[in-house]
Amino acid sequence: MMIEIRFSGFGGQGIIRCGLITGKALALFDNKHATMTQSFGPEARGSACSSQLVVSEDKVLYPYVTNPHILVAMSQDAYEKYYPELRDGGTLIVDGDLVKVKPDKRNIKIYSIPATRFAEELGNKIIANLVMLGFFTAVTKIVSPDAMKKALPGLVPDRFLDLNLKAFDRGYEYGKQILTSQK
Repeated sequence: MMIEIRFSGFGGQGIIRCGLITGKALALFDNKHATMTQSFGPEARGSACSSQLVVSEDKVLYPYVTNPHILVAMSQDAYEKYYPELRDGGTLIVDGDLVKVKPDKRNIKIYSIPATRFAEELGNKIIANLVMLGFFTAVTKIVSPDAMKKALPGLVPDRFLDLNLKAFDRGYEYGKQILTSQK
Protein backbone atom coordinates (compact mmCIF):
# COMPACT_ATOMS: atom_id res chain seq x y z
CA MET A 1 0.00 0.00 0.00
CA MET A 2 1.17 3.51 -0.78
CA ILE A 3 0.97 6.23 1.88
CA GLU A 4 1.15 9.96 1.17
CA ILE A 5 2.50 12.22 3.93
CA ARG A 6 2.79 16.01 4.04
CA PHE A 7 4.83 17.80 6.72
CA SER A 8 3.95 21.50 6.82
CA GLY A 9 4.70 24.62 8.80
CA PHE A 10 6.56 27.85 8.21
CA GLY A 11 10.04 28.27 6.84
CA GLY A 12 12.62 27.96 9.60
CA GLN A 13 10.78 25.22 11.54
CA GLY A 14 12.75 22.38 9.96
CA ILE A 15 9.85 21.11 7.85
CA ILE A 16 12.06 20.07 4.92
CA ARG A 17 14.37 18.30 7.37
CA CYS A 18 11.36 16.33 8.71
CA GLY A 19 10.80 14.92 5.22
CA LEU A 20 14.50 14.18 4.72
CA ILE A 21 14.84 12.36 8.05
CA THR A 22 11.66 10.33 7.58
CA GLY A 23 12.51 9.46 3.98
CA LYS A 24 16.06 8.39 4.92
CA ALA A 25 14.73 6.33 7.85
CA LEU A 26 12.19 4.53 5.67
CA ALA A 27 14.44 3.93 2.66
CA LEU A 28 17.71 3.05 4.39
CA PHE A 29 16.65 1.49 7.68
CA ASP A 30 13.06 0.22 7.31
CA ASN A 31 13.30 -1.38 3.83
CA LYS A 32 10.57 0.76 2.28
CA HIS A 33 10.54 2.88 -0.85
CA ALA A 34 10.15 6.61 -0.33
CA THR A 35 10.29 9.72 -2.48
CA MET A 36 10.35 13.29 -1.22
CA THR A 37 9.39 16.60 -2.81
CA GLN A 38 9.34 20.01 -1.16
CA SER A 39 7.77 23.42 -1.62
CA PHE A 40 8.15 26.77 0.05
CA GLY A 41 7.19 30.36 -0.64
CA PRO A 42 9.63 32.91 -2.05
CA GLU A 43 10.01 34.47 1.41
CA ALA A 44 11.45 31.16 2.75
CA ARG A 45 11.51 31.96 6.49
CA GLY A 46 8.04 32.67 7.82
CA SER A 47 5.96 31.52 4.85
CA ALA A 48 4.11 28.22 4.59
CA CYS A 49 6.34 25.40 3.41
CA SER A 50 5.97 21.67 3.10
CA SER A 51 7.81 18.48 2.38
CA GLN A 52 5.91 15.57 0.90
CA LEU A 53 6.71 11.88 1.12
CA VAL A 54 5.26 8.99 -0.82
CA VAL A 55 5.98 5.71 0.98
CA SER A 56 5.42 2.22 -0.35
CA GLU A 57 6.47 -1.40 0.01
CA ASP A 58 7.00 -1.35 -3.79
CA LYS A 59 8.66 1.14 -6.12
CA VAL A 60 7.04 4.57 -6.07
CA LEU A 61 5.84 5.32 -9.59
CA TYR A 62 4.48 8.83 -8.98
CA PRO A 63 6.45 10.89 -6.44
CA TYR A 64 3.94 13.70 -5.85
CA VAL A 65 1.45 13.88 -3.00
CA THR A 66 -2.04 14.63 -4.30
CA ASN A 67 -4.36 13.49 -1.51
CA PRO A 68 -2.33 12.89 1.67
CA HIS A 69 -3.22 10.20 4.19
CA ILE A 70 -1.31 12.14 6.86
CA LEU A 71 -0.88 15.89 7.32
CA VAL A 72 1.49 17.25 9.95
CA ALA A 73 0.79 20.97 10.50
CA MET A 74 3.13 23.03 12.66
CA SER A 75 1.61 26.45 11.84
CA GLN A 76 -1.89 27.86 11.34
CA ASP A 77 -1.06 29.06 7.80
CA ALA A 78 0.13 25.60 6.80
CA TYR A 79 -2.97 24.00 8.31
CA GLU A 80 -5.24 26.41 6.41
CA LYS A 81 -3.36 25.86 3.15
CA TYR A 82 -2.98 22.07 3.19
CA TYR A 83 -5.86 20.75 5.30
CA PRO A 84 -8.42 20.78 2.45
CA GLU A 85 -6.26 18.23 0.57
CA LEU A 86 -6.24 15.71 3.46
CA ARG A 87 -8.24 12.67 2.42
CA ASP A 88 -11.37 11.50 4.20
CA GLY A 89 -10.27 8.99 6.83
CA GLY A 90 -6.86 10.66 7.01
CA THR A 91 -4.78 11.66 10.01
CA LEU A 92 -4.07 15.24 11.08
CA ILE A 93 -1.18 15.87 13.49
CA VAL A 94 -0.80 19.41 14.82
CA ASP A 95 1.30 21.48 17.18
CA GLY A 96 -1.62 22.16 19.53
CA ASP A 97 -0.25 25.48 20.78
CA LEU A 98 0.18 26.88 17.25
CA VAL A 99 -2.74 25.39 15.29
CA LYS A 100 -6.44 25.82 16.01
CA VAL A 101 -8.34 23.02 14.27
CA LYS A 102 -11.75 23.86 12.84
CA PRO A 103 -14.71 21.47 13.05
CA ASP A 104 -15.04 19.26 9.98
CA LYS A 105 -17.64 16.74 8.82
CA ARG A 106 -15.00 14.43 7.34
CA ASN A 107 -13.78 11.36 9.20
CA ILE A 108 -10.34 12.68 10.24
CA LYS A 109 -8.22 11.35 13.15
CA ILE A 110 -6.69 14.31 14.97
CA TYR A 111 -3.60 14.12 17.19
CA SER A 112 -2.22 17.16 18.99
CA ILE A 113 1.08 17.73 20.79
CA PRO A 114 2.55 20.95 22.24
CA ALA A 115 5.75 20.31 20.26
CA THR A 116 7.14 23.84 20.46
CA ARG A 117 6.48 24.03 24.22
CA PHE A 118 8.19 20.67 24.79
CA ALA A 119 11.16 21.86 22.70
CA GLU A 120 11.41 25.04 24.78
CA GLU A 121 11.34 22.92 27.97
CA LEU A 122 14.26 20.93 26.54
CA GLY A 123 16.13 24.19 25.98
CA ASN A 124 15.64 25.19 22.33
CA LYS A 125 12.44 25.71 20.33
CA ILE A 126 14.37 24.94 17.11
CA ILE A 127 14.04 21.22 17.96
CA ALA A 128 10.23 21.30 17.88
CA ASN A 129 10.42 19.46 14.54
CA LEU A 130 12.17 16.51 16.24
CA VAL A 131 9.56 16.47 19.02
CA MET A 132 6.95 16.35 16.25
CA LEU A 133 8.80 13.55 14.42
CA GLY A 134 8.88 11.46 17.58
CA PHE A 135 5.14 12.01 18.05
CA PHE A 136 4.46 11.26 14.35
CA THR A 137 6.47 8.02 14.67
CA ALA A 138 4.49 6.89 17.73
CA VAL A 139 0.98 7.66 16.47
CA THR A 140 1.31 6.58 12.82
CA LYS A 141 3.59 3.52 13.23
CA ILE A 142 4.67 4.00 9.59
CA VAL A 143 8.35 4.11 10.48
CA SER A 144 10.20 2.51 13.38
CA PRO A 145 11.67 4.73 16.11
CA ASP A 146 14.99 2.92 15.67
CA ALA A 147 15.13 3.81 11.96
CA MET A 148 14.30 7.45 12.71
CA LYS A 149 17.13 7.71 15.25
CA LYS A 150 19.58 6.06 12.85
CA ALA A 151 18.60 8.62 10.18
CA LEU A 152 19.55 11.66 12.29
CA PRO A 153 23.37 11.68 11.89
CA GLY A 154 24.25 13.74 8.85
CA LEU A 155 20.85 15.47 8.84
CA VAL A 156 21.19 17.30 12.15
CA PRO A 157 24.37 19.07 13.30
CA ASP A 158 26.66 16.69 15.22
CA ARG A 159 26.89 19.01 18.21
CA PHE A 160 23.07 18.91 18.56
CA LEU A 161 22.59 15.17 17.97
CA ASP A 162 21.99 14.36 21.66
CA LEU A 163 19.50 17.20 22.05
CA ASN A 164 17.69 16.11 18.87
CA LEU A 165 17.50 12.53 20.18
CA LYS A 166 16.05 13.81 23.49
CA ALA A 167 13.49 15.84 21.54
CA PHE A 168 12.54 12.81 19.43
CA ASP A 169 12.17 10.66 22.56
CA ARG A 170 10.00 13.32 24.26
CA GLY A 171 7.60 13.37 21.31
CA TYR A 172 7.63 9.59 20.96
CA GLU A 173 6.83 8.99 24.64
CA TYR A 174 4.00 11.56 24.51
CA GLY A 175 2.59 9.82 21.43
CA LYS A 176 2.66 6.44 23.19
CA GLN A 177 0.83 8.01 26.17
CA ILE A 178 -1.84 9.46 23.85
CA LEU A 179 -2.40 6.08 22.17
CA THR A 180 -2.62 4.31 25.55
CA SER A 181 -5.15 6.84 26.87
CA GLN A 182 -7.37 6.33 23.77
CA LYS A 183 -7.72 2.56 24.29
